[in-house]
Amino acid sequence: MEEKVRQFLQSKFGEIIKREDGFRGEQTFMIDADSLFSVCEALHDNDELDIKFLADITAIDWFGHESAEEGRFEVVYNLYSLSYCYRFFLNIRLGEDNPTVRSITDIWAGANWLEREVYDMFGVTFEGHPDLTRILTPDDFEGHPLRKDFRQPYEQPTFTWNKDQPPEVTK
Repeated sequence: MEEKVRQFLQSKFGEIIKREDGFRGEQTFMIDADSLFSVCEALHDNDELDIKFLADITAIDWFGHESAEEGRFEVVYNLYSLSYCYRFFLNIRLGEDNPTVRSITDIWAGANWLEREVYDMFGVTFEGHPDLTRILTPDDFEGHPLRKDFRQPYEQPTFTWNKDQPPEVTK
């Protein structure tokens, strides 16, 4: 299956594949962010590969790392073929100033909540998303907590409950 995916992507989108990596038997393609939607659509619509399952979307913040030159945010799409029991990844890089990519909810409806989570935690915007609102933090929350430059508000925890009237200990 690894070779089928490689051949398919090379024949259809050879020029937009920036590199291919393999780690512990997992295949990863770094592609151009502008081509993400068309690549995902082609993979989804190809009956031979049968890539019908989007397992996950997550992101990596490369803030302060030498790799950030390629783009601060790396968005990782975890795709799976149920027929072949084969998993591989599509990765894209987005810049720090305006991390935006086209939503793939039109291809996989399950991308809805996954994109909202990445938006909430990292601030990556998915253009065309039907409801790009926070999903894990409160609506009035400021910032994106998984960004490496996120300053966590500090609050001294106080435990004053029953301080003056401790419970009776019975034996």
